[in-house]
Amino acid sequence: MQYFVYMVRCSDGSFYVGVTNDVERRINEHNFGLDPSSYTNERRPVRLVYSTDFQRIEQAIAWEKQLKGWSRAKKIALIDGDWERIVQLSNGRPSTGSG
Repeated sequence: MQYFVYMVRCSDGSFYVGVTNDVERRINEHNFGLDPSSYTNERRPVRLVYSTDFQRIEQAIAWEKQLKGWSRAKKIALIDGDWERIVQLSNGRPSTGSG
């Protein structure tokens, strides 16, 4: 089975990170509001901004936990595919770029 770590941008601009085996179904569940107690329920609609796949659930869960601990700036850099910025933010160095 294939597992995915995904990130959505909520209507309030915040991010939510999760794990699923079916990204499309999971995004639909968030947007339909199937769980009134979920973080995304009051922040709909959500939009998928990132996903990556894993063969083992343990790897997916480890990546999900790591992403949940990242700053907003690092999450945005990941969405943008800006690995240089991620490294800079990880090392605590200020950005030298304009973005």
